[in-house]
Amino acid sequence: MSDLSYFLGIDVGTGSTRAALVAQNGQILAVSVEEIKTFTSSEGHLEQSSSNIFEGIVKNVREVLKKCPDSGKVRGIGVCATCSLVAIDKNGEPVSVSLSGRQDQNIILWMDHRAKVEADIINGKKHEILKFVGGQVSLEMEVPKLMWLKRNLRENFEKVAHFFDLPDFITWKLTGGSPERSVCSLVCKWNYDAINGKWCDDFLRDLDLGEIASDNFERLGNKVQSPGEAIKAGLSPEIAKIFGLRPGIAVASSMIDAHCGALGVLGCQLEGLPSTSSLTSKLAIIAGTSSCHMSITREPLYVDGIWGPYYNAMFPKTFLNEAGQSTSGHLLDFVIESHPAYSTLKNNFLTKVEIVRHLNALIQQMTKDGEIFHEITKNYHVYPDFHGNRSPFANPDLKGMICGLTLENDERNLAKLYLATMQALAYGTKLIIDQLYDAGREKFAAVLMCGGLSKNEIFVQTHADVLEMPIGLPETTEAVLLGGAILGACAAQLYPTLEDATNAMSGNAKTIHSNHKSFDFHRKKYKVFRKMVQDQLEYKRIMDGN
Repeated sequence: MSDLSYFLGIDVGTGSTRAALVAQNGQILAVSVEEIKTFTSSEGHLEQSSSNIFEGIVKNVREVLKKCPDSGKVRGIGVCATCSLVAIDKNGEPVSVSLSGRQDQNIILWMDHRAKVEADIINGKKHEILKFVGGQVSLEMEVPKLMWLKRNLRENFEKVAHFFDLPDFITWKLTGGSPERSVCSLVCKWNYDAINGKWCDDFLRDLDLGEIASDNFERLGNKVQSPGEAIKAGLSPEIAKIFGLRPGIAVASSMIDAHCGALGVLGCQLEGLPSTSSLTSKLAIIAGTSSCHMSITREPLYVDGIWGPYYNAMFPKTFLNEAGQSTSGHLLDFVIESHPAYSTLKNNFLTKVEIVRHLNALIQQMTKDGEIFHEITKNYHVYPDFHGNRSPFANPDLKGMICGLTLENDERNLAKLYLATMQALAYGTKLIIDQLYDAGREKFAAVLMCGGLSKNEIFVQTHADVLEMPIGLPETTEAVLLGGAILGACAAQLYPTLEDATNAMSGNAKTIHSNHKSFDFHRKKYKVFRKMVQDQLEYKRIMDGN
């Protein structure tokens, strides 16, 4: 092990900062986690602090380096984070994005929905650039949030010298203010034209954001790199001293966290399935608080309601399509915690993990001999868009639905509702896949799944059964952090390309096969799922008087 090089993967999620020390063979040697603060306003705005986040990163890196045999052999750092908007002034200090005026609240969290009106304005323009986001921007993206800031906090908006996506803010800090931005964030969340390598001047001017265009786009970033490219400045002497590392080691151009998770797993080979050797043959699902669905093609694929094709967003000279569910893990938590039986479970079990294990065991106990466990939800149907739909309808106004409620309020009833919600999330994934196929995409050979929900065996098996294809569970339990290390290894030129790095470091995946006995059941429930959303739209039409 002492002859190996080492890399740091840094990840900022919705609720924590994390870092991992990773050997060049992909083995994760140490992981550190620090909680970060989220500020929720009375208006429902969700904000964070860049200072709080970077303090967490410093603690993480120092902690994992305690496990490093030789810190002098740490050769590179890769960063990923949520696609949250960061505001910084000309002196490198935070600028408030909050109606409260607190300067440390200088990040609009990715899942903040304050910019609905602005997103509607943008979509009404029907600019050609929107073809790269399935025809319309999401209110979770950054340009609607820029518009909101100018319309609601104009003085603060004018103070901002740098608008960052959070991953790029972190590399900016690590390199002492080096201006490079990652095309991953810019093309996926900022409506950057990656195919032509430019910002759309007319698009921004038409949205009354002309001052951003007039400064040669310095506030958004006009030096753009592909993920894994080395940022020229490397690790700054100041940050190197704080971390306890050599100054100048490679810092890679960053990625969004979900994309980094896909990077960490797409190179996996599924056991016994040689058809999964190609990057384009697999769908990656990063299933955590929300779920992201990532797939790579060699030619552009335009799909209504699904983001992309994003050129160079992951691997050079490839196109990424990205779909997602705004809530998945968060939805399951809500379903469990809002049920009357939760108070009893909370008294009987110490952790959320134990409660989930208990519910999974209860599902198996409730299954009659000769039946599949899914059948306990035969008359229980859930539509899961409690927080709106990201894909493939791109409709933030859609709501959740439950059919089959009774007066039962015990643990067995909760187990049914919990399972029906997992099934609904799987049907949502199937709907996304069907939309990709309808647009002409080649069929997937398998799905690779990572994130917190990939550790839930019922969730994984449900997806295998609904999708009627094998699910691969990577050997690594920390795909996002591994993806960060892969970026660092590429930047350090340990591997010639990012594709070579992910193939070398991702490892293998355990194969979970689908149960063909469940196919007919799920095909019927999928028809109900499709009808539920149409019924909801019909209810809205009736109530709106149309």
